[in-house]
Amino acid sequence: MVKKSSQQRDLFESERSFRLLVEGVADYALYMLDPKGIITSWNIGGERIKGYTPEEILGQHFSRFYTETDRSNGKPARALGIARDKGRYEEEGWRVRKDGTFFWASVVIDPIYEDGELIGFAKITRDITERRNTQVKLEAMQKQLAESQKFDALGQLTGGVAHDFNNLLMIISGSLHIVKKSVDDDTRLQRAISAIETATKRGAALTNQLLTFARRQSVNPQLIDFAERIAAIRAVLDAGVGSSVRLAFDVDRKVWPLKTDVSELETALLNLVINARDAMPDGGTVTIRARNVALDEAHLAGEFVAIDIADTGLGIPADVVDKIFEPFFTTKPIGKGTGLGLSQVHGFAHQAGGTVKVASELGKGTTFTILLPRAEGTPAREPTGGPAFHGSGTVLLVEDNPDVALVSIGLLEQLGYQVRRVADAEAALREIETNGVDFVFSDIVMPGKMDGLSLAHHLRQIRPGLPILLATGYSDVAAHVRGDFPILRKPYEIHELSEAIAKLPR
Repeated sequence: MVKKSSQQRDLFESERSFRLLVEGVADYALYMLDPKGIITSWNIGGERIKGYTPEEILGQHFSRFYTETDRSNGKPARALGIARDKGRYEEEGWRVRKDGTFFWASVVIDPIYEDGELIGFAKITRDITERRNTQVKLEAMQKQLAESQKFDALGQLTGGVAHDFNNLLMIISGSLHIVKKSVDDDTRLQRAISAIETATKRGAALTNQLLTFARRQSVNPQLIDFAERIAAIRAVLDAGVGSSVRLAFDVDRKVWPLKTDVSELETALLNLVINARDAMPDGGTVTIRARNVALDEAHLAGEFVAIDIADTGLGIPADVVDKIFEPFFTTKPIGKGTGLGLSQVHGFAHQAGGTVKVASELGKGTTFTILLPRAEGTPAREPTGGPAFHGSGTVLLVEDNPDVALVSIGLLEQLGYQVRRVADAEAALREIETNGVDFVFSDIVMPGKMDGLSLAHHLRQIRPGLPILLATGYSDVAAHVRGDFPILRKPYEIHELSEAIAKLPR
């Protein structure tokens, strides 16, 4: 009898210790359910995680911890059924606290049997919201890294193709100008030349978009007032949307100034406006907005101008959104688009130190947002223009491609210059030391130890007053010029060359 009493006391103490252990665990909600799911025990972890005191929750059905959607779908009963039939139920999912807030839970349900009969369930719930948020952020960063690597690889490919193509276009464009000057009034020949000219300009525009996507386009940043710039190109944007689409503007007059390549900005806006038009086959409204924003994101922090181009069109399917900035990707019919418009926007925004974001809802429309960093200073007013520049003197042309050099010499001679040509920077330095020139016109990408930009910086030191004009169709180093030297993009026409020379400091 004494022995039995001792055993009972030991069992009681063991059960009491176990109960105190369970009730004292604060990081886990540990509680019991009866076979129907009614809560029969509750610990301090359940109170801390879910917000209910034992008096509030004992006798209630455990389904109250589930979201309304899960309850209506019968998920609580299904969980008990799986635990009973398979001996265990495990999952992660959203649960609801007493105050109505959601948390991400790790849940385990085990059936409890006594003498072969189901007497209830043991349930363990852990709040792993913080771990899930960390995992989501990590996955987002990994996805962003993968996207960045993919765009870098595509950029290297497209940039390399555009580099060689631009030199070919330079030869075609320059040769056409020389041919036009020498042909007679043969209408058919003039028409053929005009067609070649149009195709050349189209090719130049495409390679420009490729290079912008690849972030290897040389840029000429200028300080601009966005509101004034929009007003200046409004007629072009109106023409881009056509008659069935209304163009609306909501540009804050106090929007901060920007320092960016004006031509690339205007091209990006026109590309987005045309895309918006095509997304509204039955008509609609395109709204261009601009506002000041302060960002504090992991990869973008500071003061920015946010430029929205919003449409009321069809929207973009979720499985397409991740691909829209890739070059040559398009959902338009054959002949209706090159697939380079949005890649140009992407490349321009990132090259300018910002980014582009997209938000879309099927049947309701799409908003593209270009974020560009705020610039300090007051934008200069647009020049009123003047007569074409015609020069004189000697120019040193530094160009390694003989065919491009031949074209450039022809254009410079038409502008009134005597031209001496060398193939690399080392030869240029020797020529300047021996004979002297009035200004230097150099390609940036050249063979040898010194490229065109390095040559320009060296000449700035040894000949500080010598005017220097650079040209390129592609260059990694051109992005670092930052206004130190004027850059002329290949392929260029004679009037562009004339204007660039006219602006050189004398």
